Amino acid sequence: MEAGNAPTDAIVVGSGPNGLAAAIELARAGRSVTLVEGAPTVGGGTRSAELTLPGFVHDVCSSIHTFGRTSPFMAGVDLERHGLHWVEAPAALGHALDDGSAVILSGGVAEAARGFGDARDADAYRRLLDPIVDDWRTLLADILAPLHVPLSPRRALRLASFGLHAIQSATSLARRFRTDRARALFAGAAAHSIIGLTEPISAAAGLVLLGAAHADGWPFPQGGAGRLAEALSAELIGLGGTIRTGEWIERLEQLPAHSVAVFDVAPRQLEAIARDRLPDGYRAALRRYRHGAGIFKLDLAIDGAIPWQAAELAEAGTVHIGGTFEEIARSEAMVAAGRVPDRPFVLLTQVSLFDRTRAPEGRNTVWAYCHVSNASAADMTEPILRQIERFAPGFRERILATVATGPAAVEAYNPNNVGGDIAGGRMDLAQLFTRPTRRFIDPYATPNRSIYLASAATPPGGGVHGMCGFNAAYSALRRGF
Repeated sequence: MEAGNAPTDAIVVGSGPNGLAAAIELARAGRSVTLVEGAPTVGGGTRSAELTLPGFVHDVCSSIHTFGRTSPFMAGVDLERHGLHWVEAPAALGHALDDGSAVILSGGVAEAARGFGDARDADAYRRLLDPIVDDWRTLLADILAPLHVPLSPRRALRLASFGLHAIQSATSLARRFRTDRARALFAGAAAHSIIGLTEPISAAAGLVLLGAAHADGWPFPQGGAGRLAEALSAELIGLGGTIRTGEWIERLEQLPAHSVAVFDVAPRQLEAIARDRLPDGYRAALRRYRHGAGIFKLDLAIDGAIPWQAAELAEAGTVHIGGTFEEIARSEAMVAAGRVPDRPFVLLTQVSLFDRTRAPEGRNTVWAYCHVSNASAADMTEPILRQIERFAPGFRERILATVATGPAAVEAYNPNNVGGDIAGGRMDLAQLFTRPTRRFIDPYATPNRSIYLASAATPPGGGVHGMCGFNAAYSALRRGF
C-alpha cells in the first residue's frame, strides 16, 4: 500500500493492534493519518502464516483474544463488516490434572464453580468472580484505562473492590480455595501475568482473564489472527487513512511532514528514533524501562487431535498444562530467578478443532509456549513436549512437523518484544501503572507535544485490546493539535 507526498496530520509508526487503534481513532476525529510499518504486512502480534506445512495456518504470535470483542476500542469498531468472524470453543479453558481429569471453564461462573466438587470453593469462586462478570463492560473500561478514580461513586467503589483483590499475590488470593482443582485453575490464569505468583498484583491477571472467559468466552478470529489485522486495516482505509509497509523507521527525519507522530514501539526504540527531540531526563527514563520474561514457542502440525487423557479437554480452545498451583508457582519462580524449569508451565491452544479453515481435514495445528528468562538461549522444545505428553500419552507420535521460536527469534520478528517479552515490559507492581515513566496523568504523552507512545509499554500493557493506541490517540488529539 502506498502513500502520496502530501503532508499529513498524524503519522503512526508500527501496525500492531495498538498502532492500528491509534490510527483509526485519529482518522475518526477527522485527521489525515499515515500508518508506517517496517514489515511487509501489518499486524505486529496479530499475524498468521503457514509455518510448518502447506495448508496449516498458525498464529505467529497471539492466538486467543480475550478482549477482542469487549475492550472499549474493539467493541466500538464494526469489524464484522470487513469480514472478521469470531469463533468460540465450547469451553474457553481447560486445565489438565495428573489424576486424568481436568477442570473445564465454560458457561457462567456458577457452572464453572460446580466443577470444583467442593461447595466452599464454589462459593469462594462466585464471590470473587460474580462482581467482575456482572458489570463486565464498565469494569473492563476502568481496568484497561491508565491509573484514575472514576467520577461515579458507584463505579469508583466497584473498581476499588476489584483492586483490593487484584493487588494481592496469586498465592495469597488462592488461599481462599481448598481444592487442588480450584487452585490449579486460578494458578494457570494468574500465570499469564508472566511474573512470580508470590509477587504483588500477580492475582490481577487471574481475575481479569477468568472474568473475560465467563463474560465473553476467549474468542479467536476465523482463519487466523491475521484476519483481525486485515479487518482493522480495512477500517482505517475506509476512514481515509493510508498504510505504508516495508519502511523501517530509525530516526524522525525519515517521516514525512506531520503535526504529531504516534509510536507503537518499545521505549528503547522510541528513545533511539527521537534522540535529541526529547529531553535527556525522559530519554534516560526510557532506557531504564524494564522488560520481563520471554517466551519459547512451538508450532506443531499434527495428525488427528491431541490424545488427552481427560477427554473433556477436546472441548477447550486453550489448555493450561502444569499440574497443581504449587508446581506452576515453582516453574514461574524459576523463570523469574533466571533459571530453566524442567517442568515449565505450558499454555497451549488447539483452535483448529473449532476452526477448520486452519488445517487439512483430519489434521490440526497446535500452538504452545512456556515462559523463559528474558533473552534466554535455552531450547525448551523437549520440556514442552514432555509436559504435553504427560497429560496426552502418544502425542509425540502424531507430530508431523515442528517449528520452534525462542526469545531471539520472537524479538527479531517483532522488535517490540524485547528479549522475547510479549507483554511489552514487566507488569509488576512497580511498573504496571508507571509505564513507561512516572507520568501518571498522561503516560502516552512525551515532553514533546508532537511525539506520543502507543505500545504495550503504556497502560494497560500487553494483550490484544487496542487500548494503548486508543488512549494515545486521544492524548495526541488533546495536546498535539
